[in-house]
Amino acid sequence: MIKNILTITLNPTVDKSTTVENIKPEKKLRCTQPKFEPGGGGINVSRGLARLNVNSVALFLSGGRTGELLEQLLEDENVSVNPVKVAAETRENFIVVDTSHNEQYRFGMPGEDITNDEVNNLTKIINNLTPTPEIVIISGSLPPGIEPAFMRTLVKDLKAKGAKVIADTSGDALTEVLKEGVYLLKPNLGELSALTGRGELDNESADEAAQQLIDEGKAEIVVVSLGPQGAYLVSKDESVHVPAPSVKKLSTVGAGDSMVAGMVAIMANGGSQLDMARMGVACGSAATMSNGTGLFTKDNAERLFRWLSKK
Repeated sequence: MIKNILTITLNPTVDKSTTVENIKPEKKLRCTQPKFEPGGGGINVSRGLARLNVNSVALFLSGGRTGELLEQLLEDENVSVNPVKVAAETRENFIVVDTSHNEQYRFGMPGEDITNDEVNNLTKIINNLTPTPEIVIISGSLPPGIEPAFMRTLVKDLKAKGAKVIADTSGDALTEVLKEGVYLLKPNLGELSALTGRGELDNESADEAAQQLIDEGKAEIVVVSLGPQGAYLVSKDESVHVPAPSVKKLSTVGAGDSMVAGMVAIMANGGSQLDMARMGVACGSAATMSNGTGLFTKDNAERLFRWLSKK
């Protein structure tokens, strides 16, 4: 059993969500009371793991009053935190659901600049972690001031210490990560197409594209997120498709992070790759059943996992 799990979130956020009826321009909109929740890729993975009774430490950059709120919100959810202090104010995202059409509007803020000294301090803190985490999940976007090349160095240092690195990022940051290679990668079809230089992918060609990344040493396991069609898990010796269960979708916020949490939970308990894919799909699907940025409930995730296990 794996006990030492670390998530890293370089551009965390506090998600503020609310609802309003009939959004129109230049009209005073009377919203419901806002709900504040922790956000950011790795942070959501730690939140999901906590719901599955798997311990992890969430390491993230934290600044200003919003950073303090973020730390408190995570502690309220029983997530162990390791905040790295920076001068920049931690960002907020804003999510609004128009109740007249059940349409969701998501406003993502970029975050403020991180200084070179703060990047160096972050590197030192991660490299001096004792004991070295067995699994490290690096997830989410980069804030201004952190160059994509930092990601490759980060992965290289963690791998040198024996950590299994799971990456769930995008763009130039993902390209840099794969120059070093990771244990597990979770792209969607569009990202997989860009990474392999292939055209538009379907379910069958996704299998081949994922195998290409493995043959090139960019990942040991590739889990291709197919949204409502589930996921493909591809490794050197195995390729399995797990269909997504049919559920009533209320929100897609945090579904990808929930998927990663489900997979890591199975890894932590020594489960099979097939069960890892099943729990990933179960948690991702369960997250869409919750309003706003609520992620998934344990009951929904476990129920869907049992259903998938019978397939």
